[in-house]
Amino acid sequence: MNLRRAGLLALLAICAASAALIVPRPAQAQEQKQADDGSSNRILVMLRLTPAHFRPNASYGGAYGDSGARAARRRIAERIARENGFELVDGWPMPLIGVDCFVMKIAAGVRTEDAVDRVSRDSRVAWAEPMQVYRARGEQQREGDPLYAVQPSAGAWRLADLHRVATGRGVTVAIVDSKIEVGHPDLAGQFVANQDFAPGHSNLPEQHGTGIAGVIGAKAGNSMGIAGVAPGARMMALRACWQTGNTAAAGPTLCDSLSLAKALHYAIDHGVQVINLSLSGPPDRLLGSLIDIAVARKTSVVAAFDPTMPNGGFPASQPGVVAVAEESLPSIPLAVYGAPGRDVPTTQPGGKWYFVNGSSYAAAHVSGLLALVRQQRGVSARPMLVATHAAGGEIDACATLVRTSKACDCSCAVARQVASPKRR
Repeated sequence: MNLRRAGLLALLAICAASAALIVPRPAQAQEQKQADDGSSNRILVMLRLTPAHFRPNASYGGAYGDSGARAARRRIAERIARENGFELVDGWPMPLIGVDCFVMKIAAGVRTEDAVDRVSRDSRVAWAEPMQVYRARGEQQREGDPLYAVQPSAGAWRLADLHRVATGRGVTVAIVDSKIEVGHPDLAGQFVANQDFAPGHSNLPEQHGTGIAGVIGAKAGNSMGIAGVAPGARMMALRACWQTGNTAAAGPTLCDSLSLAKALHYAIDHGVQVINLSLSGPPDRLLGSLIDIAVARKTSVVAAFDPTMPNGGFPASQPGVVAVAEESLPSIPLAVYGAPGRDVPTTQPGGKWYFVNGSSYAAAHVSGLLALVRQQRGVSARPMLVATHAAGGEIDACATLVRTSKACDCSCAVARQVASPKRR
């Protein structure tokens, strides 16, 4: 313990604070959901994009970029809202899945399920669904001495050895999360995009997203803070979530299905190789359709496993998604990967570094590792993780990146890889 404390003091001066949240129990969660985001009286209504058709002026109409077609779909949405006593709140095109998504506010006293059922029967509607709520999967460190010596990945994953082989160079990781402090001294210059898909909330940097970014891509060798798992990768800060409460008493980090869909659509449309979703919630058709497209395009989609929800929660339960839990959990299902997620030092707003816990940060470790593998084996490859089970379990990061054996451990395998003229 003394060595761990001494090492940490040499590395960082870190407060014993939190980067994330405490997740309410089901009854509290429902009350919190209604109080914080108002999603209980909103539904999403999807209208199909009409097929493009030829016009006499040699242009095509009816497609996503056609302003006349967009205006027509907006008018249809307004009529549907008016006929059902709803209020049209917002709209967003989703051309990747062939729909325009409209947010409608239902009248007080109307059950969400009844509103969705009624509007789904309209022939003009592709489908409708409730506005879902998702929560980031991290928690505050409350007990014990918070000053630990090293990052878990530095020892357990032999991070320095891995960085001799790959740093994630040439790979883009989309972080769909809360507001990231992109100017943090350990993160500045690491981003190729900074987009906000959750307007109407504070524009200040937030804890959860900033912490996830640090685990994935904090700069290495800059004599401060930490080293991300993939410091050579470039990140997209895609804000789809927001921190509730205030700076002194941060509440849950929440997202809704529309804000997540906007961010996912942007990430997929811009050809990212890895998407990090350190959150969980109920299954959702809109989000599932977008994730299916990402997986079909060989994008690695990583999500946090939630042991309190059926099947680990969504999107971790979606086929093709890499589900990740912190490896210290008492039990991890065979189809779920375990990664470091406890006592993790990472970046925080205000140019600081704090300790965090939770499957959110385990997922971030795996997103970083997949960026290393994609650099090593080609950005278009579909990387495979090596773990204690064929399709899950605790990850062997070194064996995932380089070929190890009983006769040639991680250091040996890395040395061979570095010496090989074929290495990337």
